[in-house]
Amino acid sequence: MSTRTTAAATAVESAGLPAAFVERLRLILEPEQVDQALSAFAGDRATAFRANTLKVAGPGLVEELERDGLSPTPLQWKADAFTIPPAQRRALTAAAACRDGRLYIQNPSSMLIPLILDPQPGEEVLDLCAAPGGKTSQMAAMMANRGRIAAVESVRSRFFRLRANLERAGVAIADTYLRDGSSVWRQCRERFDAVLLDAPCTSEGRFRLDEPDSYALWRPGKVRELQRKQRRLLFSAVQSLRPGGRLVYSTCTFAPEENELVVDGILRRFGAALEIEAIAAPVAGVSSGLTGWRRKLLDPSLERALRILPDELMEGFFVCRLFKRASTPD
Repeated sequence: MSTRTTAAATAVESAGLPAAFVERLRLILEPEQVDQALSAFAGDRATAFRANTLKVAGPGLVEELERDGLSPTPLQWKADAFTIPPAQRRALTAAAACRDGRLYIQNPSSMLIPLILDPQPGEEVLDLCAAPGGKTSQMAAMMANRGRIAAVESVRSRFFRLRANLERAGVAIADTYLRDGSSVWRQCRERFDAVLLDAPCTSEGRFRLDEPDSYALWRPGKVRELQRKQRRLLFSAVQSLRPGGRLVYSTCTFAPEENELVVDGILRRFGAALEIEAIAAPVAGVSSGLTGWRRKLLDPSLERALRILPDELMEGFFVCRLFKRASTPD
């Protein structure tokens, strides 16, 4: 870690982030990872987007954006995804391709999550906390609009935003539901081939120093509050998944209580019926899941989960992929 980065991280730490959050971060990450995360909260981040292949091919979209004065650069590990400099973000949002759904602005960390789930054409997929629809529309594109996606959202305003985004993107295989995802399993017991649970969280991986609202509501009690919700949602996700299916649990936060401890709880509940699968991430800046937190030993297979560290491009994320070996009891 360079002296410059360390100095930047020190400046960020003293510039307004909650002291209790920074203290916890130092317990969760290695020292050099803490410096990287703190610096990322203050630095300019490139804007990423993906071509919506339900409507347009990537090369044609790039040519159009270049004519508009933008300078897209391909994302090395995803052929239909690109980045632009931070200063061009406003112009990108105003582009016709953005307005009509031929591209979707989305952080690369978020793009990784559907790739890890790997939905296939013809499958039945559950997206349990679907708004605003970026991952849902990405999965529909991966499935070539063949199969079915049940897209669930519990917050009314976010639900209507989800529906509008899916319509704009040309998604034809999504049925949308305004309901609490924690109860879905009662009507869809062991039905789905794949389940995505990108859970509501404290969003620590998206903190921005120039956006005080991004961390203004953070407090340790909020972590515990969301953990209770995440546990109920993950139980519903597992119960909705058929034996032989796979499930991805993800958050955009650092808190082990919202990540490894939630998964550890479901493993303890269902034992050998669930297995954490290894993930081959196509990006640098990742670390393994924690196998212990504050004197509590966790399932050793949580080492197969991934933590994506924030940097000048990526937001902080946690992701874990589960395979369902056998039916699970109520």
